[in-house]
Amino acid sequence: MFKWKGASGVCINEDNQVLMVLQAAHDEAPKWTVPSGGLEDNETYEQCCVREFEEETGLKVEVISKLQDKSGFNKEYKIEFELQYFQVKVLSGELTIQDPDEFILDIGWKSIDELDQLDICYPEDLDFIKGLLKAGIESH
Repeated sequence: MFKWKGASGVCINEDNQVLMVLQAAHDEAPKWTVPSGGLEDNETYEQCCVREFEEETGLKVEVISKLQDKSGFNKEYKIEFELQYFQVKVLSGELTIQDPDEFILDIGWKSIDELDQLDICYPEDLDFIKGLLKAGIESH
């Protein structure tokens, strides 16, 4: 069985908005998520988070802290997964879609109220992200 490992970056700005990306594979409906992606050879979860964040948003970030782990089994694709979420802080750059996989369609800062209006890629992440926004954790 295939085991996918990856990392996600959660960035919250001074206006208490989280940075989200609209993504879709070529045969999927577009959905919103925090920037994330899979580990490459000899890469740590933190390095993966920083690389994927820049690839998907154009922003250079640093990891502030680990937020949570998520693991499980995707029945649809028959893939076991392990994902680590990190709080990140923007160091430099401008929002630019430069995803080499061409899955990213849009980037935007989203408020807690806007999250309920979005088609979310991983609905199980919604309460987690809203909890961070309610706590007012700023990382920008």
